[in-house]
Amino acid sequence: MYDSVQITYRSFPLERVGALISRYGLVLVLAWIGLGKYVKMEARVLIEHSPLMSWIYDYAGVTTVARMLGTLEIVAALLIAIRPWWPRASAVGSALAIVLFLGTLSFLFTTPGLVASHAAGIPVLTAQPGQFLLKDVVLLGVAVWTLGDALRVND
Repeated sequence: MYDSVQITYRSFPLERVGALISRYGLVLVLAWIGLGKYVKMEARVLIEHSPLMSWIYDYAGVTTVARMLGTLEIVAALLIAIRPWWPRASAVGSALAIVLFLGTLSFLFTTPGLVASHAAGIPVLTAQPGQFLLKDVVLLGVAVWTLGDALRVND
């Protein structure tokens, strides 16, 4: 069995490149989507059908909610990015990203009209928002990995 710290120093160059692309790809996606929520993107259609989150519009408007979510995404991205200098803060960013992705993935089960048709009994997701949301499964996995990676440094 390999010691997890040794794997970091003895890993193959491809693994190190993959880790860098995974971490900073996650940072890029979170920051870009977060910034988009200040310009035009909003999740109103998704949130208003969510039993977990629809209540938020009773307290804040659509623009406020979008910017609040955008801010959380940008903060998570920045915290994940600083892992080489501050692993503990990066772990907080990864945990925040996990919560955000679990929230968006919950929309797969609550948003009407996600399935466009069935092909051979398999549901086909609509491009928007179905396929857009599905990518969050992978992003959730990367966020879980970055959390574990940041926590391992703190051992």
